[in-house]
Amino acid sequence: MTGEPWSATSGGLVIHVRLTPKGGRDSIDGVETMSDGRGVLKARVRAAPSEGEANAALCKLIAKTLAVPGRDVTLAAGATSRIKRLIVSGDGPTLAARLKAAIQSG
Repeated sequence: MTGEPWSATSGGLVIHVRLTPKGGRDSIDGVETMSDGRGVLKARVRAAPSEGEANAALCKLIAKTLAVPGRDVTLAAGATSRIKRLIVSGDGPTLAARLKAAIQSG
């Protein structure tokens, strides 16, 4: 795996996600390296990409995965793109460890 798609910051965790809306289920499908070498977290949600439903479902999925309140997950970039940047408030190293464990167990 080249480069994790997340980085711990002083205020939490920044995650780069490649989202597949209308994916049949809500799940995190591991890490993928894109053609430009960047790592992204692959996620899919059942929601359609209209009126922000898929973005909201993604934030909810990440909050559930990391065991944080939904209000702690913010979409920082990529509202209309497949590649999104999320910011999760909290202790960055702890959140990164939870995410890594979730991916390895999933």
